[in-house]
Amino acid sequence: MDFAPSAVATDYTARMRAFLDEKVLPAEAEYDAFRAERRGTPQEWDLPPVVESLKSEARERGLWNLFLPAISGLSNLEYAPVAEVSGWSPVIGPEAINCQAPDTGNMETLHLFGTDEQKQQWLEPLLAGEIRSAFAMTEPDVASSDATNIETRIRRDGDDYVIDGRKWWISGAADERCRIFIIMGKTDPDASPHRQQSMILVPRDTPGLEIVRHLPTFGYQDQHGHSELRLDGVRVPASNLLGEEGGGFAIAQARLGPGRIHHCMRLIGMAERALSLMVERAQARVAFGKPLAEQGVVREQIALSRMEIEQARLLTLKTAWLIDNHGARGAATEIAAIKVVVPRMACTVIDRAMQVHGGGAMSDDFPLAYFYAWARALRFADGPDEVHIRSVARQELKAHR
Repeated sequence: MDFAPSAVATDYTARMRAFLDEKVLPAEAEYDAFRAERRGTPQEWDLPPVVESLKSEARERGLWNLFLPAISGLSNLEYAPVAEVSGWSPVIGPEAINCQAPDTGNMETLHLFGTDEQKQQWLEPLLAGEIRSAFAMTEPDVASSDATNIETRIRRDGDDYVIDGRKWWISGAADERCRIFIIMGKTDPDASPHRQQSMILVPRDTPGLEIVRHLPTFGYQDQHGHSELRLDGVRVPASNLLGEEGGGFAIAQARLGPGRIHHCMRLIGMAERALSLMVERAQARVAFGKPLAEQGVVREQIALSRMEIEQARLLTLKTAWLIDNHGARGAATEIAAIKVVVPRMACTVIDRAMQVHGGGAMSDDFPLAYFYAWARALRFADGPDEVHIRSVARQELKAHR
């Protein structure tokens, strides 16, 4: 295995870093001020205009849709450090380059499984950054960590499918730019457990699709939102089915491999920024007669954070290399492992940075409270830690039989 960055990866990463430092980080204050003015109003989910300016700048710099190898030409290993840099500004950075979740996973899904008509109608405007999308799998009434529990029903009726069910924590749904939902539900409850589910495209304005409420995460309302949906007799053409009936579980697995690389590398970038803030604070803040950076306990926190970030990055790069060379199936254990290791590492590093910053870290004067909330939420997103630990254990036991 060779994790040394290629010349292409080095070039893109350097350009992404320049874009971050010159444009994205300076735009955070304007973004936050725009959102603060609208907090608690119906305009809370309006997009700050500065994001569209950044998107235009990113296109001009050639930093656009880099997550999709078929378009960018970058492998997962080459894109990984670019994703890390974007994670320094997790709210703005990924969207500025059109590499934000859940759209990346949805675009990959449409690219792999969509018909020509579906791609023209939905994939092309997503790739252009003109609309956004959502992926609706999680449900409030069942343990959705086991996808076979999903109760949403997708029933064939002539030339249509009719959908009934409830979903929640559906990222992106609050934003009016979210024009299309990929819904996962059961088309055949009597089939084998992994052939019961299918995925289907549901436009936002379809009758019967109701956005019930927008769920805060640790009190934060993201600009794109995380919402609860009710589907009551939602009727769409049969041509909206993604792939084949019974193929939903397989599509979900294909969708999650590269997506976890993206999530984890962005988290590593967020942890790097937290460590940078910790070091700056430790050098500037004086307690008990000397800077915090000269206190042994703080030095230990800085050192442990550096070591843990490096360990998590190496495992994630190994996983990206395995996906590139052996596919998601060949990297199954590592994909599960990074989904546990990286969010836990990020939570720990950010928590240490908060301690060094003192009480101010709990306010919005620093980005650390939001960073912690997002890192902690990612221990649930794409499956909780326990599911991935179970997968790693199963593979380890299987290898020793």
